[in-house]
Amino acid sequence: MSNKAMNIGDAASASGVSAKMIRHYEEIGLIPAASRSDSGYRTYAERDIHLLRFIRQGRLLGFSMKQIAELIGLWLDQSRPSSKVKQLALSHIAELDDKIKELQAMKGTLEQLACHCHGDARPECPILDGLAKL
Repeated sequence: MSNKAMNIGDAASASGVSAKMIRHYEEIGLIPAASRSDSGYRTYAERDIHLLRFIRQGRLLGFSMKQIAELIGLWLDQSRPSSKVKQLALSHIAELDDKIKELQAMKGTLEQLACHCHGDARPECPILDGLAKL
């Protein structure tokens, strides 16, 4: 990638983050406000693209926006102890484990309901009955 400034469309393509999300991240202060060209268009440098890719990776791993903001702060702080980063990751792993348990419980309930449904032309449906009771 060159050091040439990119417009928001090019930045979106280079980072894998949509232009809409780039504007949103800027609006909520997750990324610094973009530089502007003489004609008022947003311009992005290689450093901005790198930050957008970092955010994208964090989102792909399921980190919340608040957690990503913390990670960015830690990433930019060259004197940070890695223990802080590890603690944030371990906390997120615990959250993911909780979500996995919730999803497994939902799946089990749906499997149970589907098992009792005949799936034929009759109007009786244990799935709908079960949902009405839950």
